[in-house]
Amino acid sequence: MPGVVSAVEGAEVVFRLGDPAHAFTGVRLWQELGLPAELLEFKPVDYGWELRLPRPSVHRMEYLFDIADLGMRTDPTNPRVVGGAFGDHSWLPLPGYVEPTWIAAEPIASTLTPLVVDSPVGPVDVHVWAPEGIAPVFELPLLLSHDGPEFAKYAGLTHYAGALVADGSLPPFRLALVRPTSRNLWYAANPQYATALTQHVVPAVQAQYKSRRPVMMGASLGALAALHAEWNHPGTFDGLFLQSGSFFTPETDPQESRFEFYAEVTAFVEQVLTATTAPSTPLVGMTAGTTEENVHNNRVMAARLAELGLEVTLDETPDMHNFTAWRDVLHPDLTDLLRQTWGGADGTGAGRVGGAGA
Repeated sequence: MPGVVSAVEGAEVVFRLGDPAHAFTGVRLWQELGLPAELLEFKPVDYGWELRLPRPSVHRMEYLFDIADLGMRTDPTNPRVVGGAFGDHSWLPLPGYVEPTWIAAEPIASTLTPLVVDSPVGPVDVHVWAPEGIAPVFELPLLLSHDGPEFAKYAGLTHYAGALVADGSLPPFRLALVRPTSRNLWYAANPQYATALTQHVVPAVQAQYKSRRPVMMGASLGALAALHAEWNHPGTFDGLFLQSGSFFTPETDPQESRFEFYAEVTAFVEQVLTATTAPSTPLVGMTAGTTEENVHNNRVMAARLAELGLEVTLDETPDMHNFTAWRDVLHPDLTDLLRQTWGGADGTGAGRVGGAGA
């Protein structure tokens, strides 16, 4: 009898749960891959429950056990657990998966300073990460992140910043972590939020910390909101880093039609896809999981932005729609975008906008 441990075995991923008395009436697998429901039911075996799946085309797999009468649980046989906006998930590495090396690197000393900005959508909470010992009046490049505190907690964004500054891959810079109070309302192509971000949040941060024109990043609806803000307030951002953007269209995303702001999102995406000119030309880096639903609309959006004259890269990674997937491509994808936008590793180049005071 095999050990009661979930594992990758050859061409299969085998999920196991010990329950020799079969006290549970059934077990199902929750996963992100969109596999047919009939493939996700565990079968009773001598030691409890077992499910065998063909090895999927991703390099890591997040999942939960849905145990009858108990609900969703992490896998008790697997010590690998990752946090996320919707709670902890178990995960298994598949052959070839390697975590980013910067995770183990020592970051520079830094500070994290809270800032509350009044805006048309109400107070916006921001935390500004900065290298320790650099005065606010000293000009540094600026990166803003939608869902910033979650990106810091679940994707290690502040550790990434400190580690890559420490090893010289990036120049010293500041990072503004933006926290949404009402995420769906704010990020779903909301004109008031676009005004709040571009006319209130960015100026408030720059009033306290001297900086060049910033780069904006976001994932999922946060990516959509970043593009929407720049589209409606052109010239605010010198670069956009958009991960798994929710660029819904009726053709690629009918499954999202029950989303409360589907009409607003699809209307904005249609505006971009049918535009004959772009209001601005920020440098754009995009990432998406090769098997996630959003990969299709991201391909469409990347192609259209390129047709409109923007410099766009789209990196498809063998993962899904989660913070670890977004973390794993920060380097080199975000690193390359920032270096190109800021004009070099030492930050002294003119970049795409201009040097000091631009």
